[in-house]
Amino acid sequence: MRLLLTGGGTGGHIYPALAIAEALGACEELKPLEVLFVGNRRGLESEIVPKAGLRAEYIHSAPLARGPSLALLRTLVANTAGFFEALAVLHRYRPDVAIATGGYVTFPVIVALRVVRTLRLSRARIALLEPNAAPGLTNRLLAPLADEIWLTVAQPGRTLAAKEIVTGTPVRASFLQPMSAPAARGALGLDPNLTTIVVFGGSQGARSLNEAVAGLGAEGLPPAWQLLLVAGERDFASISAQLRAAEHPERLHAIRYLDDPRAAYAAADVVVARAGASTLGELAATGTPALLVPYPYATGDHQTRNAEVMRAAGAARIVADRELNSARLRGELEAALEPAALTALLRSAQSLAASDPRAAIAARVKRWSQEKTGFR
Repeated sequence: MRLLLTGGGTGGHIYPALAIAEALGACEELKPLEVLFVGNRRGLESEIVPKAGLRAEYIHSAPLARGPSLALLRTLVANTAGFFEALAVLHRYRPDVAIATGGYVTFPVIVALRVVRTLRLSRARIALLEPNAAPGLTNRLLAPLADEIWLTVAQPGRTLAAKEIVTGTPVRASFLQPMSAPAARGALGLDPNLTTIVVFGGSQGARSLNEAVAGLGAEGLPPAWQLLLVAGERDFASISAQLRAAEHPERLHAIRYLDDPRAAYAAADVVVARAGASTLGELAATGTPALLVPYPYATGDHQTRNAEVMRAAGAARIVADRELNSARLRGELEAALEPAALTALLRSAQSLAASDPRAAIAARVKRWSQEKTGFR
């Protein structure tokens, strides 16, 4: 079977695609499986996808601008070029199934495939994975063109459309490997016996999280706590210096980035993070309680919507970015780590880990593989 994956711009669109490729690659019914990832060379996918060992091609694309403007003209030019480039990719590759995981690069790819299908040159199936609680503009526009829409969460009070299926967010297999907290802490150079807080700032870092952690370190952690900060490249040098000068620096640890953060989730009693789609998928897969600080400038404030779903499930607390400082961080962590509260958070988080998004998505694709799909 030939699988085409398309998505990009952020890790929340890229990592689920990699997880899908990994999961389908393990299915005997789909072998031999060929995988092609189509992205934008200026996006994170140009770095992440080749490292994952997937074949990739790149096309032009641009965010879908709204209203008359020079940006709208650039959007039209870039996506028109991307449409014709996508047609060429489809002609060369001839996929049986296309899965779009979000990001503006998916627009010209899926439109091109739908045109090819309209011309009866292909029967390739199209699926959209919606990784966020609130669909972005690109997925809203593409929804009528898809055969199925895979939702990562059910929308409270909303009836699913006929082609909508709740699958959950797929994550890489490494997140599903069991790992004890003491072993994970030891692997990360942490004390195996201390209460552990892990703060994820992303590849570039979240400045408000970094600054709150630096303030917390300066004030002094409670004796039973240790903290691991994934600070990101931008602030790593300055934050590291501040933590080294803090009280009890041996319980404050900063690293730039983790390519595979499985050990960090396993080590954590509580994770502090933004509320991007891939992070929430990883939290759900590992059953880890969280304190979420949604990125305030996310399109449509979708990170707040994501976080609210986790809070409604009982698996997370939320702090608005504008309210975050060292004192608020300390207070929220003390509340989350209170034994009864932590037990409730952990029970709810672990209930999310009971579902298997990888299996749900593999079942949909295997069903399609038994039909007459692909290019003629």
